[in-house]
Amino acid sequence: MFAIVSIAGQQFKVEEGQELFVHQLDAEDGAKVTFDQVHLIADGKKTQVGAPTLKASVSATVMGKQKGDKVVVFKKKRRKGYKVKNGHRQSFTQIKIDSISA
Repeated sequence: MFAIVSIAGQQFKVEEGQELFVHQLDAEDGAKVTFDQVHLIADGKKTQVGAPTLKASVSATVMGKQKGDKVVVFKKKRRKGYKVKNGHRQSFTQIKIDSISA
């Protein structure tokens, strides 16, 4: 069984027991979170599609927080002596999907 769910503004295909990284959530390590914006639920025989969402929920446990790889932003204008170097690291939250309830 899998579901398509919106988490922090992005859509993910999730299954029970799956671990994934999402944009940073306001939850502490070990906390239980539920997501109500479920767009599709499918098992082997039946598929339910929402218009736009279903009355279902996906529950997950927060495993921890991490930062992604550094992205270097470099700007330059030739022959002008203009160079700017910046970096960015995105914050992520690792979650584990516990259950999908329809």
